[in-house]
Amino acid sequence: MATHWWGIVLVAVSSVIAGLGPTFLKRGSDEFELKDLLRLKIKKMLKNKNLIKGAALYFLATFFFVPGLRGGEISVLYPVASSTYVWVCVFSKIFLKEKINLMKAFGIGLIVFGISFLGMFG
Repeated sequence: MATHWWGIVLVAVSSVIAGLGPTFLKRGSDEFELKDLLRLKIKKMLKNKNLIKGAALYFLATFFFVPGLRGGEISVLYPVASSTYVWVCVFSKIFLKEKINLMKAFGIGLIVFGISFLGMFG
């Protein structure tokens, strides 16, 4: 099965959307307490807008990811999905003011290299 360009695009879009999810979950974690989950305080959790946004972004990403998988070989598409880690680093730098140190930059470079390598030879 050949991998179609639209499958790669859908998985890449999914990756960007899924990369935003942890940013909102991190913000929502400031208001989240494990005891609320254990005591099933659902109303309190539903008032946590950042937590809801983060979960909704993951859910939305799935709507692009699943059809994207139909567009080709998973051995090509799944590494594109790994670019989610790159987007998480970028968005955490922009929105959470986290630092990207040398090791993170090296890891991002390896992911981008791996995706490119599979794109050329996959």
